[in-house]
Amino acid sequence: PFCRAVSRSTMSDDEMVHGSDVDMEESGDESVGDHDDHDDGKPRKGGKKGEVYIPGISRALKRNEELEFDPEAYKLFHSFETVRPCLSFDIARDALPDGRSEENGPLECYIVAGTQAEKVRDNEIMVLGLKNLVGMKHDDSDSESSDDSDDEDAEEEKAKKETPVLHSVSIAHFGGINRIRVNKLGDATVAAVWNDQKKVQLWNITGALADAQAMTGENKNTKLAKENPLFSFTGHRQEGYALGWSPLTKGQLASGDNVKSLHIWQMREGGSWAVDSRGLAGHTGSVEDIQWSPTEAALLMSCSSDKTMRLWDSRVNGKEACVCVVNNAHESDVNVLSWNKHDALVVTGGDDAALHVWSLKTIQFGQPVARFKQHTGPITSVEWHPTDTTTFIATGEDDQTSIWDIATETDTATAPGEADEEMAGVAPQLMFLHLGQKEVKEAHWHPQIPGLAMTTALNGFNVFKTINC
Repeated sequence: PFCRAVSRSTMSDDEMVHGSDVDMEESGDESVGDHDDHDDGKPRKGGKKGEVYIPGISRALKRNEELEFDPEAYKLFHSFETVRPCLSFDIARDALPDGRSEENGPLECYIVAGTQAEKVRDNEIMVLGLKNLVGMKHDDSDSESSDDSDDEDAEEEKAKKETPVLHSVSIAHFGGINRIRVNKLGDATVAAVWNDQKKVQLWNITGALADAQAMTGENKNTKLAKENPLFSFTGHRQEGYALGWSPLTKGQLASGDNVKSLHIWQMREGGSWAVDSRGLAGHTGSVEDIQWSPTEAALLMSCSSDKTMRLWDSRVNGKEACVCVVNNAHESDVNVLSWNKHDALVVTGGDDAALHVWSLKTIQFGQPVARFKQHTGPITSVEWHPTDTTTFIATGEDDQTSIWDIATETDTATAPGEADEEMAGVAPQLMFLHLGQKEVKEAHWHPQIPGLAMTTALNGFNVFKTINC
């Protein structure tokens, strides 16, 4: 069940180490980085087969060793960088068909990201169009051999068709962006932004998204004329990170800050906005993440540095709104959570590097139904797969992105001694490890492209689809 993302060392003549790392390249372009060229899958030096590399289980890498990803483990892989790191992003739904695949031709998708610049005036909301994303070529069957194979014009045209393109539209934003979440409100696409200036703002990015979709040709970056937010809320006393749109109630939003405040937003007729003045009271530490129920419009869940998870009824005010508390949900801060759209399950990640899966049917007893400990650093992001009810993705400050399937069980049919020694100590539910990024901050599944995952880190974005998703 564990998909080995293997690679070859480029550093040693005598040893070959396998892993799922990928080299990032800097771009000469002012705004975005180039997409990586894919490894050809051939051994670099020595040609020796190495062991599977699993962080925390395999031996430590030597000073002269470096990991690269194995193309055989991916159906699709691309990466790019922005001039300034974007530590939060979201995926904007588009008008293209749902369920599309790289097998039917190059893919196209759109994300909205927020920068973290050294100077507050240099920050931007970036609408990024990722176009012409081609899948991996795992054999020579796709290569054409014909009499005109030496035709340079034909080769150039073929290469052009297979070159990924990134189009960027930027909106100036004052302040670093802690978290950004996108929602479709009628014909408009709106981004909610938590910034480090203690403000939560709503931005209409409909025009920027349309511009990115209309762009053609090679990599381009444009900046819109000065834009103003639709609405700014300054009722939070400190900055924060918790931010979530309701999937059931149009224009309903929740925001939480670093001094335990949690507020509910409502969109009114005419496009005006109202935010409750008292907020939901109960947490004793920073509100780290918020998710609305995918099935019950009034319910939302939050997690906090006070080690608790809380389930709220937004129809009730004050402390009475809290209908369930899970104390000591993790050994330390509870950083992130994700609510399963299909089953009564919630997954959480904490500073203790653990992942906990909770059943809403038994959550009141304070015990998760599953615990996983592959990561070695604080968990920074979790998200259930949009269509596969038992699969979720997680990221951590240990530079790992992991994919899990909680329905997988240990193969009891395997006789003692026949088990893969390289997999010893690995939970059978761990399906894939994606490495190579530094301090991965967020991961999201694309809601319209099954199996396509995106991650952002200090050294850029990865867009990939594994062979088992």
